[in-house]
Amino acid sequence: MSPAQAAPALQNTFENALIIDNAPFLKAIVQQIRANDPYGTYRNWADELLLKPYVLSKAQKREISVDGDVDPITQSRIMAFYRAIAYRIEEESGLLSQVVIDLSHEGFGWALIFSGRLLLVSKTLRDAQRFGFASLEKLNEDGEKLVQKGIELAQRFPDVADV
Repeated sequence: MSPAQAAPALQNTFENALIIDNAPFLKAIVQQIRANDPYGTYRNWADELLLKPYVLSKAQKREISVDGDVDPITQSRIMAFYRAIAYRIEEESGLLSQVVIDLSHEGFGWALIFSGRLLLVSKTLRDAQRFGFASLEKLNEDGEKLVQKGIELAQRFPDVADV
């Protein structure tokens, strides 16, 4: 790779690092990935590298077959995403939040986040084999939307959530 080709890649890396540093939700995903790494493999990996599998273009998604089972790596990526949402809700509301994911081998199912007896987030999963986002910004935006909806519900129904 020539220096002229390396410059845009370096700029893109710098921009992604700035996006991650200014996005509490993206930091929460990174924290969840590292927390569920029993051998410490990801301890020294850059945050951008850990989040890279979450970013898929439409063309990349089309290349992924939905005929087979959802691979364990994709399942763990989905779990880290929803655990990051639960963590952020806990951080903002002070309420303990739990995640339940029911995913069939065909890639269909539910992701639920609850606190006490209150369901804070309910999301249908389809074609989980293709789980991903167009960009880091879109990943952060979609995650924060779910966080804010969960916080609003927790604040609206505190008696049900704090059981």
